Parts: sequence; structure tokens; C-alpha cells
Amino acid sequence: MPHTAPRLYAANMTRRFDHPPTADEIEAIARAAMTELPEPFAAHLGGVVLLIEELADERTLAELGIDHPLDLTGLYEGLPIGERSVEHSGTLPDRIRLFRRAILDEWVEQGEALEHLVRHVLIHEVGHHFGLSDDDMHALEAQE
Repeated sequence: MPHTAPRLYAANMTRRFDHPPTADEIEAIARAAMTELPEPFAAHLGGVVLLIEELADERTLAELGIDHPLDLTGLYEGLPIGERSVEHSGTLPDRIRLFRRAILDEWVEQGEALEHLVRHVLIHEVGHHFGLSDDDMHALEAQE
């Protein structure tokens, strides 16, 4: 897919306001944001599974010490690249889970563009995959 395709998708997207954005729409925005990431990041995301779910389940929230499901917009599950070794072969693929209703709640509260918010959440979770610091994540996000 050409580098400009994600921007064309966002620019040509006609959003109807008679319904909240669907999981498919959020996934399309997230996948577009993934393809826009610079190297070396983009090359190392092929094996990461991207899932769009309505809300985090109770077990996940309890494990993270989060009381309300709308407080969790995304989650990286896996072993950061810098912590891997041959001993970790054969494990389940890394996953990035984005939680649609929590993202939509934040979207309504913050009033920012949905594409910007989804990109922000995605980059934060991608940052965990690469073991980046918060400052590194902010720098990556600034590379629009």
C-alpha cells in the first residue's frame, strides 16, 4: 500500500453522525496509522495482531487495577522486542487491543479528531511493543 493511502482514506472518509463509528471504521483508521509509522517501526509490526473490541473484559481490568472499562482505551499484550530471546519462540503473537467504546467516550469528551485519537492510542500501544519511553512515544507521534 502506498504511503499516501492512509491520508487519502482519512481525507475521503465520510463520517455519518447518525451512529457512532463502528469497530470496522476504527480498525481502518488504526491500520492506516500503522502503515504511516516510520521505519524501523513499520517493518516490525507485521506479526502483531490488531483487535478492536467493545470494552476490556473484567479480568483484564482487574489485572491492571482499573475500576471502570471506559478508562482503558488500548492495551499491548506481549513481550517487548528488546526483551525477547530464542527461549520465547513458539509463544502466542503479540496483540494490540483497542477498545472502541472507551475510545469513543474519550473522543466525545476531548473533542479531537477521531483519527488523531485512534492514532495516539495506537502509537502508545506500539510504543509498548518496542519498549519505548513516554518521551519516545511522544516523539514518534509528532512525526505526522
